[in-house]
Amino acid sequence: MEKRQLGSSGLFVSEIGLGCMSLGTNSAKAQAVVEAALEEGINYFDTADLYDFGENEKIVGQALRTVRDQVVIATKAGNRWTETRDSWTWDPSKKHIKEAVKQSLKRLNTDYIDLYQLHGGTLEDPIDETIEAFEELTAEGFIKHYGISSIRPNVIRAYAQNSNIVSVMMQYSMLDRRPEEEVLPFLDEKGISVVTRGTVAKGMLSDRLLEKVPSNGYLDYSYGELTKILPLLKEKLASSHTLTEAAIQYNLADPAIASIVVGASSPEQIKETARAASANPLSAEEIHLIKTLTKANSYDQHR
Repeated sequence: MEKRQLGSSGLFVSEIGLGCMSLGTNSAKAQAVVEAALEEGINYFDTADLYDFGENEKIVGQALRTVRDQVVIATKAGNRWTETRDSWTWDPSKKHIKEAVKQSLKRLNTDYIDLYQLHGGTLEDPIDETIEAFEELTAEGFIKHYGISSIRPNVIRAYAQNSNIVSVMMQYSMLDRRPEEEVLPFLDEKGISVVTRGTVAKGMLSDRLLEKVPSNGYLDYSYGELTKILPLLKEKLASSHTLTEAAIQYNLADPAIASIVVGASSPEQIKETARAASANPLSAEEIHLIKTLTKANSYDQHR
């Protein structure tokens, strides 16, 4: 699988990354999915301390223990489970981040984290303090690089202009084109890579398209619009790509994007996504067709 440089870092990540939240808590099943990912050439594994109350990090660390020096492990911090574990609170403080990284390192059973990400963020946060925490962790060798996970344009801009982030994780797909107008060009100009999630739009951009359409629609699409657009997309692209292939290749066509993080609960699911990544790129005509059939939606909050 092809690899792309992650921002200005020395990390080269596979075009498909494994979103580990979907692995579940059965370590044997998780191991099988991780091994399938490694066989496909995937070297980028994304988790968070929030997933399964930290159990996900333990499973990921265990599954990757024999190949630690060959993979890129990304995790996240900023959310804290309440004592009752029925909700979490937001804490981007320096104190919390510097404590959270120690716990993540322990659960991952590693000496360092390749990419440590802030798991959200608002302009009301003590951003300077948060950045200071990540800078100190980098200097101390606990993390190699840092980034943020956010779909808020104002937060993304604040970190891009005031920190040394190498990446931003955000939702992006043919049905969620909000980043296209301002965020993707801005980050590309800054030399900051984008890691995308939600590429198949909750399964709508797959062979199961109509099964997955929510009754209340999706973003600014109504249910009726989706039942018309999705079959049309599939039909128009059928001669060269499946809908999943088109979804993956649409993301990979943007120069700002380094990797697409996808979830998988079985080896076959990750193999299918890997096959989509190795499909032929979309032509300029196909990209134009997709943009004609879908909405150029944009962010209307967090300006």
